[in-house]
Amino acid sequence: MHGDAYTFICLERSTKLVMASHLAKRDRVSTEDFVSKIRRATAPGRFDVSTDGFQPYETAIDAGLYDRANHTAVVKIFSTVTQVVPESYRPAKFVSVGKDAISGNPDLDRAGTSHVERKNGTLRQWCKRLTRLTYAYSKSWDNLRAALALHFAYYNLCRIHGSLRITPAMAAGITDRVWTLAELISA
Repeated sequence: MHGDAYTFICLERSTKLVMASHLAKRDRVSTEDFVSKIRRATAPGRFDVSTDGFQPYETAIDAGLYDRANHTAVVKIFSTVTQVVPESYRPAKFVSVGKDAISGNPDLDRAGTSHVERKNGTLRQWCKRLTRLTYAYSKSWDNLRAALALHFAYYNLCRIHGSLRITPAMAAGITDRVWTLAELISA
């Protein structure tokens, strides 16, 4: 691959359904493309959206979901690392979280990014192309895009979610059964 890649994920909070995803650079144009996918994946009516503090979300959601989304930016504050040890990686310690209403009338008490952060962890665990510091990284955008599409389809239709006890697609009312891998591949 040439350069960096970012996986945008739209996750519905209660059903855990991955409603949209987008593989691209993390920039304004890619963010706008991702938000247009969210628009196509959602019905008219108000819903809350929580994002991190990436600035292009503000303008992309305001332009693409102006009539649907109440937007909250959730920004985590971490301490600065005072001691750097070259042989080890030590992430900074979490200090607090800030929630800012960006547009609409979001419910700040329910705003959060933890569900999609957990999905990111699951994605990296299952799709070794995304695991850091391995030889399994993708060298082709097309191959990575195909691997992600297969992962999200399997996640939504075939995998029983631990807390739901059904698949996300079943929880969303999209299907009434757990799909087999053979059914997924043939579809």
